[in-house]
Amino acid sequence: MCQDHQSAGDGGHASLQPSDSFPWHLGAYDAHCHPTDTMASIDDLASMRTSVLTIMATRSQDQDLVAEVAASHGLEGPADLPDACGTSKVVPAFGWHPWFSHQLYDDSAAEPTYKTNSDTSPAEAKKTHYRAVLQPLPDDAFIDGLPDPAPLSAFIAATRACLEARPLALVGETGLDKAFRLPAPWAASDPDARDESLTPGGREGRRLSPQRVRMPHQQAVLAAQLALAGALGRAVSLHGVQAHGLLHDTVSRCWAGHELPSRREQRLVAPGAEDFSSSSSSSSSDEGESEEEEEGSLSQRIKALELKKKQAGGGGGGGGKPYPPRICLHSFSGSVSTLDQWMRRNIPAKVYVSFSTAVNMSTEASRSKIDDVIEAVPADRVLIESDLHTAGADMDGMLEDMYRHVCKVKGWELEDGVARIRKNYQTFIFG
Repeated sequence: MCQDHQSAGDGGHASLQPSDSFPWHLGAYDAHCHPTDTMASIDDLASMRTSVLTIMATRSQDQDLVAEVAASHGLEGPADLPDACGTSKVVPAFGWHPWFSHQLYDDSAAEPTYKTNSDTSPAEAKKTHYRAVLQPLPDDAFIDGLPDPAPLSAFIAATRACLEARPLALVGETGLDKAFRLPAPWAASDPDARDESLTPGGREGRRLSPQRVRMPHQQAVLAAQLALAGALGRAVSLHGVQAHGLLHDTVSRCWAGHELPSRREQRLVAPGAEDFSSSSSSSSSDEGESEEEEEGSLSQRIKALELKKKQAGGGGGGGGKPYPPRICLHSFSGSVSTLDQWMRRNIPAKVYVSFSTAVNMSTEASRSKIDDVIEAVPADRVLIESDLHTAGADMDGMLEDMYRHVCKVKGWELEDGVARIRKNYQTFIFG
């Protein structure tokens, strides 16, 4: 979701119209967007030039809407990819955004923040929860304007059902955000001024409060979704704002112990490695270790490395792992050094990096660093997105603008770049 205005549906981007000179016929793919925040725009899918839109869910109000749009416009598989403009397809993503993470409570925790008993009413339990997960401490009036918290386990179960019913569906949007603040509660007169075309639950023009969601709680909500994605072998779309190091640390815990072998370790498990151990053992025996001990030790290490490699699976699409097989860092706003952490060779997940005009070109500060990051992303890991809340010409135009910018920075001819990114997107979605 576009970070500069903190809610899809609040505007904040300049209108850009698609051009006829762009090679739409090669396929343009939007890796992250939110048109279900403006359901009236969904009819415009029929006239869009973008081939496939990856539509994110973020909160309670839009999970069913994403499923509804996928039911009528969903991409079924590689054979179903559009071969002409005007036939946009949808890949759905089901997730809980960090801006709304306070609305869930972790019922798997040893001491849940929300619990009722004979001495604690639901109203008191609600206050206890929000005081535990929000900072600074909210007053009672602020808490009264918030929804009753829902159990995290119930959301995960519902999301699992959505994913199992749709083989291509992603987990998203989820992640961490240190910058956002909760909107203030609606004033008594505000509901009358609401834009009825917008899906409820967003900021919708309300002023921002001082309240933020504590990082440990955001991490718990994120970790549960990462575990689900790993169990089902689904890709994930990650949001990260002013928490890039913490986001990497949180996600990397999923694959701890499953890292891919280094190049040196891979050579050890290559055919004939055992023969090499015998021929090289003399140098070790000079240091007090017998040839038999060295050979046995290296043999055990080779077996351990083979098991490790098998467990990691090379980041494939199969489920049953504790980490998602593919990750998209959506509208990535981190530095080149942060990017380097995600591109390490031992990571068993394939990490893609997506860029949008709405976020990455929205301010002078973001524009000043984006080109260095684009240059640093491997050619086979680049994705493009709009991150917009309305389907239609604006979405096409914003997507084209970012395609052109990335191709310029990468030194790619436009048609070559569009073809490269098409292949990247299809690998991200299909595995």
